[in-house]
Amino acid sequence: MIKMTKRARLEACIAGEAVDRPPVALWRHWPGDDQRSDDLLRATLNFQKQYDFDFIKFTPSSNYCIADYGQKSTWLSNDEGTRVWGERVIQKPDDWLNLKVLDPQQGLMGEITRAVLALGQSDIDAPFIPTIFNPLAQAKNLAGEKLLPHLRQYPDAVKVGLAAITESTLRFIEAVKPSGMAGIFLAVQHATYTRLTEAEYKTFGLDDDLRLLERAAGWFNMAHLHGSDVMFDLTTDYPTQVINWHDQETSPTLSEGQARFSGAVCGGIRQWETMVRGTPDMVRAEVEQAVQSTGGRRLILGTGCVTPITAPTSNIRAARQAVEDIRGI
Repeated sequence: MIKMTKRARLEACIAGEAVDRPPVALWRHWPGDDQRSDDLLRATLNFQKQYDFDFIKFTPSSNYCIADYGQKSTWLSNDEGTRVWGERVIQKPDDWLNLKVLDPQQGLMGEITRAVLALGQSDIDAPFIPTIFNPLAQAKNLAGEKLLPHLRQYPDAVKVGLAAITESTLRFIEAVKPSGMAGIFLAVQHATYTRLTEAEYKTFGLDDDLRLLERAAGWFNMAHLHGSDVMFDLTTDYPTQVINWHDQETSPTLSEGQARFSGAVCGGIRQWETMVRGTPDMVRAEVEQAVQSTGGRRLILGTGCVTPITAPTSNIRAARQAVEDIRGI
């Protein structure tokens, strides 16, 4: 088969059509660099130029969308590249009522807006999708352990806060659309039975998720379901083309997810046991197993979440190289 462009390969993969090889992409955090637009852009481009993945998942830190509410955070050498939160902005129920709609051109959000727009002006040949933390995920970072008690005891106040967060996020999506992004990577952290019931998620999360995805209007929207015991079937009707979850750690398996979702599934490689603690041979074995279990159709190779910043480069190279040995799926 003739070598395909990255976009053509992804579109064929999503549609379940033949591809010259399975698509593959890994992504990681850029602690420290992710607080400034130029540094985050440079790190992102260098990573892509080094490994030539089929798409770029643009990864700002999780504070980019809430720092301008006054939420403090610090990076303290976490291996995943994530930050530690300071005292939460939301302390009492009435604090939800004080959240304002943010300007996507100002503060840290403005830095990320400029970085996404600059990514679109770069010389990359890969589609890219910026990370959007859904409103519940942002609310959790603003309130910490108080979110779920407030959600159940003071639902009206929480909904007011979520409305402000959602509007801020919609404005950010609108601001970065001119970049030519392929869609968004929607990080969903509460569609899990370990945190909420389905009824609660439908009340506090579902409609906001849909509004963000519909505003993105992308050909390559990806939903990331974070955690264990995820509400997979609740999100299969989202306007997304790809679902990513911790398939090596929780149900459903890749093949089960493929059977329950009409688009592509993304995963197959363990982020810690294989990408960090494993060997290139282990990476290749998991890639081969993922292709075998899915037939190689509607499959994007990746990890269930971010690749830790401590992952050996040999393992990252192995994930990228492994698909070159799998032809004509």
